[in-house]
Amino acid sequence: MTVLNVGVIGYSGDIYKEPIKSLTSICLEIGKCIAKNNWILVNGGRDGVMHLVSKAAKNNGGYVIGYLPWGEEGNEYLTLPIKTGLDFNMRSFIMLKNVDAVVSLGGEIGTAIEILGAYSYKKPIILFRNTGGWTDNITKILIEEKYLDNRKLIELRQVYKVTEMEIALKEIEQGVKKDW
Repeated sequence: MTVLNVGVIGYSGDIYKEPIKSLTSICLEIGKCIAKNNWILVNGGRDGVMHLVSKAAKNNGGYVIGYLPWGEEGNEYLTLPIKTGLDFNMRSFIMLKNVDAVVSLGGEIGTAIEILGAYSYKKPIILFRNTGGWTDNITKILIEEKYLDNRKLIELRQVYKVTEMEIALKEIEQGVKKDW
């Protein structure tokens, strides 16, 4: 049986400051959902959104892998911290190669790079709307409201609730299992 590796990307930074603070409950729900479904949470292993989803996944019995950039120790909720020795952007591409799907919340330029990288690797992308940053901004340029370019490599799905994200991930999981 195949286990779904779910990458979660988004804002880094202080979890007690905006814009991350207002995403706390969504992040905690996402982490719990991933653990409940016995999926593996994969992220950049640091602060911000990564910290919050890792905390919720770990506290609900989940497995958490963090792909860390050079010089970073990672947050305390990582089951498996992977010290890549690479800079922030390059470590993101290693992370993206090791996920089956990506869930995006808010985010600055690093998140935008990860969205584009996931698209180029044909990884299913779930945009968690109304979370701000590049997750919402990128929707303004989508072709047919779901593609980043005319090649139509992979759809970007837009969700507004954790239950919608869970349904989308279960659909992806079924596709992953069929491929194996």
